[in-house]
Amino acid sequence: MWGLFIVIRNEILQFLKPFILRLIRINKIPKICFYTFLIMHTSLTIIRYRNRAIPLAFLSMALFHFPLWFSKKYSFYKLLGSGKNGTFDKVPDLNQWAILLVHKGPVTVLNNPSTLGEFISKWINLFAKESFTILMEPVAGHGKWDNLEPFGNLDSKNIYEGPVATLTRATIRLSKMKHFWQHVAPVAQKMKAANGYVFSIGIGEVPWIKQATFSVWQSVEEMKVFAYSMKEHREVVKKTRAEKWYSEDLFVRFRIIESFGTIRDANPLRIKS
Repeated sequence: MWGLFIVIRNEILQFLKPFILRLIRINKIPKICFYTFLIMHTSLTIIRYRNRAIPLAFLSMALFHFPLWFSKKYSFYKLLGSGKNGTFDKVPDLNQWAILLVHKGPVTVLNNPSTLGEFISKWINLFAKESFTILMEPVAGHGKWDNLEPFGNLDSKNIYEGPVATLTRATIRLSKMKHFWQHVAPVAQKMKAANGYVFSIGIGEVPWIKQATFSVWQSVEEMKVFAYSMKEHREVVKKTRAEKWYSEDLFVRFRIIESFGTIRDANPLRIKS
């Protein structure tokens, strides 16, 4: 029933979109209202390669820029490396890479080449060992990425309380890298033992400097317990702000819509219920 509601809602919003844009152009409604009506679906695709295909994985990070840059389907994209242990990690996982996309319109069928584009979809089918894609809708957040708000003008709080994915991303100041890795990495490792934890992946644009953790939780409440009740985590958050570890940071919560594919031979969102 919820899935049918989402499809109907998306169709209505896509029908209204041209009228909303026209009203914005003639200053009849403020621009912020645009984000109220536009559904900004986000997808994260994790790709795993066999050892012999690692050179092709590096090559893909250069080649994929071209179809994504020229595509009119995406408002924002990032090609990302991955850490070894599912969170912040100094050691990269050369077998695992990721693609983050913010779609301009709603995505209704996830298992479809149009999600990633024909070239990237064929590349993955030909060279990758496996891939896993999760489709989401941003519901709350704050901060910027490359001085942009790629997920729209989000409220810092939201009433949504169901299964949730979170993205925590930061550009670490070079002068604070030592402090970051001394404090953040050990806390991140404890996340896996937290109640409600389902799955996580460490991703980044630049090794050691531009880092992010994407994690999935069974509920917003359980995610909050880890984030705000764990003493070590609270202290690290205070340090990052007081000592200005980051030149830029971003935190976003997502409502999970659906997932497809596998990572390490399983769909991680279907392991726990």
